Amino acid sequence: MHSRDAVFLEDLCPKLRVRRWRQSLHKFTGKSCIYCGKPSESIDHVLPRSRGGLSVTENCVPACLSCNGHKSDADAFDWYRRQRFYDPRRAMAIRAWMDGDLRLALRLLQWAQPELESNTGDDLEHDDAPGNDAQNDDWLLQPA
Repeated sequence: MHSRDAVFLEDLCPKLRVRRWRQSLHKFTGKSCIYCGKPSESIDHVLPRSRGGLSVTENCVPACLSCNGHKSDADAFDWYRRQRFYDPRRAMAIRAWMDGDLRLALRLLQWAQPELESNTGDDLEHDDAPGNDAQNDDWLLQPA
């Protein structure tokens, strides 16, 4: 049997690919809401789907149910500026995330929430190791 003849579980069950993508978003932020820092339980579209937002990594951020439901289909930055828990470092992290610079977004989130560093810092160091083929940016543009 050749590797090209192999059938992968993700090919048989596309929902598995989406589930792994969603789990990776939560893993990036240490399972914390990008808006308030509470534990994340859902994925929020920064630019809502009702306004043409796509389900790609740059537009989807981990959020708690409270923030996700309260934001609804409002503009993320206008809504976030009106919140009591507004933090300019988190706002910059959201902007960096939308621009596709996940490393900068994670640094800003670590600055806003220092306990996040212990959760995600180790993963980033392993990605930078020479000879690590696990780093693949193709998943960044896959729709959910």
